[in-house]
Amino acid sequence: MAGVSKGTVDRVLHKRGKVSQKAFEKVDRVLKEIDYKPNPIARNLKKNKTYSIHVLLPDPNKDPYWIPANEGVLEASNQFTPFGIIIRKYFYDPRNNSSFVEHSQEAIQSRPDVLLMAPIFENESQLVLKRCSETKIPVVLFNNHINCFKEQIFIGQDLKQSGRVAASLMDRIIGRNDEIAIIHINKEPHMQSKENGFIEFFTEKKDSNHIMVSKEFNSAEKIHFNQEVSRFIKSNPKINAFFVTNSKAFMLVEALQNLQKKDSSIIGYDLLEPNIKYLKEGAIKFLIHQKPKRQAFLSVSYLAEHFLFGKALPPQEFLPIDIITTENAQYYL
Repeated sequence: MAGVSKGTVDRVLHKRGKVSQKAFEKVDRVLKEIDYKPNPIARNLKKNKTYSIHVLLPDPNKDPYWIPANEGVLEASNQFTPFGIIIRKYFYDPRNNSSFVEHSQEAIQSRPDVLLMAPIFENESQLVLKRCSETKIPVVLFNNHINCFKEQIFIGQDLKQSGRVAASLMDRIIGRNDEIAIIHINKEPHMQSKENGFIEFFTEKKDSNHIMVSKEFNSAEKIHFNQEVSRFIKSNPKINAFFVTNSKAFMLVEALQNLQKKDSSIIGYDLLEPNIKYLKEGAIKFLIHQKPKRQAFLSVSYLAEHFLFGKALPPQEFLPIDIITTENAQYYL
């Protein structure tokens, strides 16, 4: 179409070698006429280039919240592996910071093109981010923030805003002067952001007279957890509204049922099977869906498209905050 050789076209496309001004103008005119765009996948396959994405996330066998996240990684892997994207997962025990350190070291040692991480342990995560910075390994976070590294790319929900949403829901279902407990079960850094948003909502309400108590429960064993809840309730008998900042709301429901404490207003997170069960029974009033599968899938997809198509990575991607009730739960399962 331009009346020049393939070599000349190649030199113009890749901006290499010498091309006369006349030949350049001929090729450039044709490129604009046909709206030429290169095929990045074909280009990548020709280069025989592969890109490695190492994913560091909690073991889904130890915490069922992470089962959908693992499914999201698998789904993205099936989609992009044929195009030279190699995805390797490293599972760590979400109850053991030594396990996180060990598997993060494994993930970094083989020098991936990027580390995708769902951080739980803040201090250890900071060390990982520092080491990746020193070795020039880019890091993308999903699900949880690390507060002192706000410049890192993050994909997930606006955690503080989700706390405000929970507070808005709570405000609609409790009395004007009811006391509220903010419950952290096996507290992780991101839970504080949710608490901050929850408290902020009520602080801004001029007619709010709620007394709010923040409580952490760190017992892994059910019997010890129930004992801790029992002591807390005896010390705070007027509290009948509870905001659980993670996916363990069902544990609180069961502990309260053992104490014969009924008709509590409980708001929690995530579509775990026992949470859905208690939502349908009315023991949990609302669940906020954090979309762990979508978070993981988008994270891997954005990285794959960055490598294959040269697409820019968003500095942050906040997913919608979905409110799950008895009436709409079936559409999310």
